[in-house]
Amino acid sequence: MAQQANITVFDGATVPVSHTLVALGVKSDSVLGDQAYWRENLGSLPEMAQVQVAAFRKKLKSGFTRSEMRVIVPVMESVSGVNAFGYTASPKLAHGLQAAITLYASPRATYNEKVLLMQILRNLANNVSVTTPAVTAGPFNEMFHSNIFLS
Repeated sequence: MAQQANITVFDGATVPVSHTLVALGVKSDSVLGDQAYWRENLGSLPEMAQVQVAAFRKKLKSGFTRSEMRVIVPVMESVSGVNAFGYTASPKLAHGLQAAITLYASPRATYNEKVLLMQILRNLANNVSVTTPAVTAGPFNEMFHSNIFLS
């Protein structure tokens, strides 16, 4: 199995910011199947406030393979100043956001069929109505099209 690598990705801010997600490891169990995890590792933020990515792959009883990539973005409470006694509250998680892309692929599905499906999904998500070249590299491509698990 290949070595799990870090992932670098840009966000959608007006001035895009690069996020480097550090590989945390892989594991496998009967419920989720093979799993791989990444998290940002910024020294200025508590661990619970770091962007996270999780990837899951499991062969189902039907013969289909279920592949999922999930992104978790936590949002911290905003602390403004100190109280009358000079106490500043410790960081606290306000809420979090999650998004996932899941692919159910038949054992008969070809590489090109999976590329077509995922490209249409990406174009819909990005509101792209013109022809764009298919993505042929990166974590999504490896996991969803090439049957290479991210480990």
